Amino acid sequence: MATEVQGTDAAVHEGEGVRRRDFINIAAVSFAGVGGLAVLAPLINQMNPSADVLAQATSEVDLSAIAEGQAIKAVFRSQPLFVRHLTAKEIAEADAVDPSTLRDPQTLEQRTVDGKKQWLITMGVCTHLGCVPLGAGEGENRGEFGGYFCPCHGSAYDTAARIRKGPAPKNLQVPTYKYTSDTAILVG
Repeated sequence: MATEVQGTDAAVHEGEGVRRRDFINIAAVSFAGVGGLAVLAPLINQMNPSADVLAQATSEVDLSAIAEGQAIKAVFRSQPLFVRHLTAKEIAEADAVDPSTLRDPQTLEQRTVDGKKQWLITMGVCTHLGCVPLGAGEGENRGEFGGYFCPCHGSAYDTAARIRKGPAPKNLQVPTYKYTSDTAILVG
């Protein structure tokens, strides 16, 4: 009979609360979890864009210094950005082209902001293999259509930066931008 009481006492002691071994297991797993987070946090954080990249996420361009008929090259996200002040003649030439005859059909109105048809903002990267077309700098070859000419493989763009000849499959890309004033735009 004494044995039964002892067995019952042992069973009662084992079933009570958290045992020392359970506490050590929980503490070890918790310590390993915190240590794992401490190691992973900097590894994940290093994948975030750096401050210099975030600073290039938008670019502001002053339009007041660009004369009619002139184009400039700016930088947006480490790529060339072409800002062109179209003349009335260049606008008329672009409007005279039937968009259905183009490889990538778009009108000048679709490529500019309403009421600001004279300002054409495009990325300065050829859609064929990524070369930088000529035509934004003073005296550069603008090609047979008066817009931009890619010297790498001969793609020619018109005054609305639409592909007219050569291997490029698409028009020069128009980035997202907005007017912050009548003489400034914010790209990005």
